[in-house]
Amino acid sequence: MKEIGTFEAKTHLSALLDEVARGAEIVITRRGIAVARLVPANLSRSSAAGDPIARAKAFAKGRTLGRVSWRKLRDEGRR
Repeated sequence: MKEIGTFEAKTHLSALLDEVARGAEIVITRRGIAVARLVPANLSRSSAAGDPIARAKAFAKGRTLGRVSWRKLRDEGRR
């Protein structure tokens, strides 16, 4: 996901809309804080909901907890 400041977004809006039409998502920031997101108009809610799950799975792939068991962590959190 690309981040861009408000001034630059205003200056290059037409080019940004072309990118979004090709499927990109762009976050517009003001002083480094996200204020808006440009997404394709045909993006369905179900595909948007599945995206964070896919990103979380990709993030977790190949990572380990070392010698700690996930069950032990789960049970510790239930106390």
